[in-house]
Amino acid sequence: MSRSPLTSGAVIRFPYLWRREAARGETEGRKLRPTVVGFRVDDDLLWLFPITTKLPEAGRFAREIPEIEKRRARLDPDIRSWIVLDEYNSDRIRSSTCLEPDCEIGAFSKAFTSLVFRSWIAEWRARKIRGVNRGAD
Repeated sequence: MSRSPLTSGAVIRFPYLWRREAARGETEGRKLRPTVVGFRVDDDLLWLFPITTKLPEAGRFAREIPEIEKRRARLDPDIRSWIVLDEYNSDRIRSSTCLEPDCEIGAFSKAFTSLVFRSWIAEWRARKIRGVNRGAD
């Protein structure tokens, strides 16, 4: 499978590097985790947001995933999950050393994806949310 079909709302397995880990000098994500493609900026650049089953700490910007969306994304519908939105990884499809072929596991609906990332844009402007560059220029 080619990596080119990855679009906003696609849920993939990705070695997400948390901002706190990058700040300690780590360069590799510790494990593959479900991650949502928030934005495909151009034909090559992705902004990726982690999905967690750990209740986000107070003050974090995260969105709980409804059961129907977990089913669409092929996540366990019986376990609470959140998209963490106050950080992200950016990566380039063509030169990525992190993206694997066949990494897509499911996708959120366009309606849910639009709702989540419209709210993210407003918050990004207000908070100056920062990401971790995983290969993007």
